[in-house]
Formats: sequence, C-alpha cells, structure tokens
Amino acid sequence: MNVLITGAAGFIGRFLTKYCMEAGCSVLGIGISAPANAWHGTSYELCDIRDSARLSKLLWTFRPQRIFHLAAQSYPTVSVQQPQGTMDINVGGTVNLFECVRASGMSPMVVVACSSAEYGPVAAQDLPVKETHALRPLHPYGVSKVAQDLLAAQYFASYQIPSVRIRIFNTTGPGKLGDMCSDLTRRTAEIEHGHRDSLIVGNLTNRRAIVDVRDLVRGLWLSAEHGSPGDVYNVGGEQIYSVQDVIELIRSHATVRFTVNQDPALMRPCDEATIAGDISKFRSCSGWKPEIDLATTVQDMLDWWRNRIS
Repeated sequence: MNVLITGAAGFIGRFLTKYCMEAGCSVLGIGISAPANAWHGTSYELCDIRDSARLSKLLWTFRPQRIFHLAAQSYPTVSVQQPQGTMDINVGGTVNLFECVRASGMSPMVVVACSSAEYGPVAAQDLPVKETHALRPLHPYGVSKVAQDLLAAQYFASYQIPSVRIRIFNTTGPGKLGDMCSDLTRRTAEIEHGHRDSLIVGNLTNRRAIVDVRDLVRGLWLSAEHGSPGDVYNVGGEQIYSVQDVIELIRSHATVRFTVNQDPALMRPCDEATIAGDISKFRSCSGWKPEIDLATTVQDMLDWWRNRIS
C-alpha cells in the first residue's frame, strides 16, 4: 500500500512514518524540511502543502491509497502572534490538498489531523467532551483546525473524497518540543545536569487527558482502517492529569530533588482549564485504546532530554 504523509518531518509524522513502514507500506513523506533522522527505506520530498503544481505532480507519480494530512502550524501561542500565517498554512494548505486530490481523479482515504482545540472551553458537566459538542475555539490555531475539519467533511459530501477527521487531544512523547510535558522534563533534565536550580512552571491546576504519541499513531492507522468516511472521532488519553500531577510523576523518575517556582510569564490566558475527550465512539468502531501509561512516557521523555543535553 502506498501511504503519503504530509508534515512527515514533524513530531507525529516521524512516529507515523515508522509505524507505516513497519506495517509494510511504501511511504512518501512530504514537508518543507526533511527529518533529521529519516526512517530507513522511506522517501521524502520537499513540498509546501500550498504548492499545487508540486503536490499534484507527487500525487500523480506516487498514487497513494492513503493520505495522512498532518502538515500544519501547530502551536496555539504562535497562532496568536501569526494568525494570518497560521490560517494560510492550515486552511489554505488543506484546501490545496483536497483540490489536488480532486483534480487527480483518485480516491485515497484521507485522514485529517484535527484538534481538541476546536472545542475551546468546555463546562465541567460536558467533560469528557463528545464529538457533537459545539466548536468554540479560543485562538487562531483552533479556528484553523475547525476550518480543516469542516473542509474535509465538505469535500466528502460534495465530491465523495473519502476522509476521516481525527480530533487529536494532548499528545506527547520522546522528541516532543513545546508542550507541558516536554518543557517540564527538559527543565528537570537541566536541573540534573546543573543548569538550573529549580523547576520553573506556569499554571499548576490546568488538567489534560494525555496520550503517548506511539498510541496515537496506532489510532491514526486504525482510523483509516475502520473509520466511516465523512465522520469525525476524538482520539486521546483516558486519564486526566493536572500539571501538578505530572510534576509529581517527574519527581519519581528524577535523579535529584528540586523545588518548584511559578512564573507569571508562563501563564497563558487562552488556555482551557481542562481538556479531555470522550473516545468511546472511536473505541467502538476500531477497538483502539491507549496502552502506554504516562509514567512510561515521562521516563522516556526524561531519557531523551538527558541524552540531548549531555
């Protein structure tokens, strides 16, 4: 099977490429940069998702049966600073992908990486949030993901391009940059190496259902296997952790003791207090559930940062 992965050099893309290769697929990864450590046997092509001529040529040449659309500007904080660029990449790039597929006459299954950020703030009584909940994003990134989501639904309804929309909840793992678990494990590794005196944190009470990236990519694969074209599914962790909970897990794996200091500069006003998704719909259709606990993920992330820092 030929599998095309957009944004293949990104965090999730690298793990998904490995998973697809191990499943025996021929994989073509595309993006604006090649991965630092390419998975053996995988082909990579430099291609901006907005470049219709380049993308069309790659589609015609490779003829994928499945496309995993991961290419995006994926940081909410960056989207606040660069809203136009975020919309151009995430929304314009998605339109371009579907238009290129439509022009090709092919009908690959397209799995679109959407986001829990589409929901925005959710009342406690509505948690874990279901796919039917209203979409009220808090930042341009969330808005762009709503647009991606609805575009995929529209292209299926209008042109019968089979697509599955996966609203991904907080995902982390070794190699992740810029999320809460990554920042905390990095700072802890820096304490262990004598580069810091204490663990600097923001809000300690924010709560997240967290899934390991290795579980997530298995879910993405199963969504292409078992998802209903045109439908949408939540995929994420089942257990909810506060920032304080994660810190305590990190303490249990750290080689040194450390103190915790809050920095008001790390408090983000656009943060949702709790993010957790109801994954029962996806579990029902695919049999998927998370298998890697957060303690294992934290240990692997600490080891990754220790090796990187040393």
